[in-house]
Amino acid sequence: MLNTSARLLRLLSLLSVRRSWTCADLAAQLEITERTVRRDIARLRELGYGIESEMGPWGGYHLGPGTSIPPLILDEEEALAVAVGLRTAAFSGVSGSDQAALSALLKLRQVLPARIADRLGELDAAFTHTARPDDDQISPALLLDLATACRRGERTELTYRDREGTTSTRRVDPYRLIYTGRRWYLLAYDLTRQDWRTFRTDRIIDAAATGQAAALPDPPDPAQMVSTGIALMPYPVRVTIRLAVPADEARRLVPPTVGVHHPDGDDATIIDIGGPDADGLARYLLSLGRPLRILHPEEVRQAFLTRTQQLLKDNQ
Repeated sequence: MLNTSARLLRLLSLLSVRRSWTCADLAAQLEITERTVRRDIARLRELGYGIESEMGPWGGYHLGPGTSIPPLILDEEEALAVAVGLRTAAFSGVSGSDQAALSALLKLRQVLPARIADRLGELDAAFTHTARPDDDQISPALLLDLATACRRGERTELTYRDREGTTSTRRVDPYRLIYTGRRWYLLAYDLTRQDWRTFRTDRIIDAAATGQAAALPDPPDPAQMVSTGIALMPYPVRVTIRLAVPADEARRLVPPTVGVHHPDGDDATIIDIGGPDADGLARYLLSLGRPLRILHPEEVRQAFLTRTQQLLKDNQ
């Protein structure tokens, strides 16, 4: 268990990243009793932190206006150097550290003096990254706004453009940002559809916080939902195969963003894969270099046989 000083700093950090916390939620996060939470809140108030509380079943604790966590002891150039490094990691997905870097960047921006924050904004405007031809650029400021909404648990109104180019307004409860190595996705509960949805962040035109607390009923696994959603995109042709390898090896050969996996015993895996055409899928299946059987459709099986026969002929 944390000692009192470390616990107070942890409590203050939690209060700074979300709009409101119930006593029970804070107790669970800190692994202490609710009575200890109330005592720690009283200690922080004695130290001069403006922690406000709201009564009722939906009430909780939150930092009052003008209250901030203790400042980082960094000079202007050090603060900019740290912010640039965090931004680079956050927007490139280096070593899988994107979520942690994005979280740290949000905290850093909250305590930077206005003068330094303005300089960082100028850097953001100057930075860009190379995107794939079919990818839109994503605004760093918008991505940080979405991350803030996730951390604070704040209901948000999105202006969103779907794959058909139709723009609509979506009221959502943001939960997590997920980076796939190519794109960022927002996992949120869609209030209109009353279900969990993923949104490509490069298709989000604007995100406006509503000031209301988010309600997150039984959140799904973020990475799994995004991977499954990408794999199940409406491709022109789909093929189902039985790959003669265990499920763990099958997921390494065919990433979850490419196919949907179903173990078939201990030594085989059924995988559903989408592609642009039968011949393209046949080429992909040959590249796996593992024993497999095409279950359906027949057009992909015939394309696969044609390619294998041509390979045999070329090597006779």
